[in-house]
Amino acid sequence: MAAKPGRLGLYLGMMSGTSLDGVDAALVETDGEWLGALSRVLTLPVPPALRAALRAIMDRAASLAGGDPTLREAEAALTALHAEAVRALLAREAVEAAAIEAIGFHGQTVLHRPEQRRTWQIGDATALAAATGVRVVHDFRSADVAEGGQGAPLAPLFHAALLAGSERPVAALNLGGVANVTWLGEDGAILAFDTGPANALLDDWALRHTGRPVDENGALAGSGRVDEAVLARLLAHPYFALTPPKSLDRLDFHRAAEAAGVPGLSPQDGAATLLALTARSVAAARAHLPQAPRRWVACGGGRHNPVLMRTLAEALAVPVITAEAAGWDGDGIEAQAFGFLAARSLRGLPLSLPETTGVPRPMPGGRVVLPAAA
Repeated sequence: MAAKPGRLGLYLGMMSGTSLDGVDAALVETDGEWLGALSRVLTLPVPPALRAALRAIMDRAASLAGGDPTLREAEAALTALHAEAVRALLAREAVEAAAIEAIGFHGQTVLHRPEQRRTWQIGDATALAAATGVRVVHDFRSADVAEGGQGAPLAPLFHAALLAGSERPVAALNLGGVANVTWLGEDGAILAFDTGPANALLDDWALRHTGRPVDENGALAGSGRVDEAVLARLLAHPYFALTPPKSLDRLDFHRAAEAAGVPGLSPQDGAATLLALTARSVAAARAHLPQAPRRWVACGGGRHNPVLMRTLAEALAVPVITAEAAGWDGDGIEAQAFGFLAARSLRGLPLSLPETTGVPRPMPGGRVVLPAAA
């Protein structure tokens, strides 16, 4: 690790994940290498109408143009929700906007096709800077993808900072719409990649069959039985055999789930089978790791599902602990990560590495927008 830091600055990180459940905001004291204080996350729920609009945009993003009026309307509403989250977080923490070095603004991913050198996050950084009076760092993924990298995952360097001093090998497992792992070895080695679907398929299944956007407490999956034949067809997907680094779009497995026969299952059995897909694909990812982790630290929304956590522990056969048990704010990791990455961006430090995204060289990134009055 680098020499001890000089001055740590205060950054505000933001994330709107592929689960489409909320906009997260958190404060991070950092220089982009070392971490100081981390605030608890503040989350503003995405209103149902905006969530539906964003999901519809994802479904047809490949054919959309930036000037599409539906997209522009959703982008404006999403940006306004981010600005509201900034104001609410600063008020809660009694921090003036002038004390913030920068906002790390990820935006909302609506399309991720790195094999086509395309990744698209919507959100108006100029409008956010104007609304908050704080400079905004955004567009974190494009430089990586343009150089042939996957552009994801981007939290691994933050995971490494959080896990500094931890017994290794260890893995941080993010259970968002997609699951991704950051593996840290005894010699300081790092490897990261998306392991497969996490909550995206199960969330959509729950919404379709219960009218609720998540399978709360795993109740639906916990009352069903895994269809092993359907699961085997899902696990035969060629993605799992690809050598990492590798990444997924939220919708990449939806067609595969249909082809495998998931729609023909009962609501309970379908949920159980999709949950098992998440757990077993995480377990299968161990084959790509140089050493088996001694423990896994789970963050993201999936850690709230006790059935998923129990199934993961059974599949991995080593301790799987929640982020909170590790002393982290499990709901705030990705928002905190983009505050951390904003600091790295301003210093010209890499946001990604060959071992985390497959980019040919350590890659800086991000673009800066100043408030109009600056």
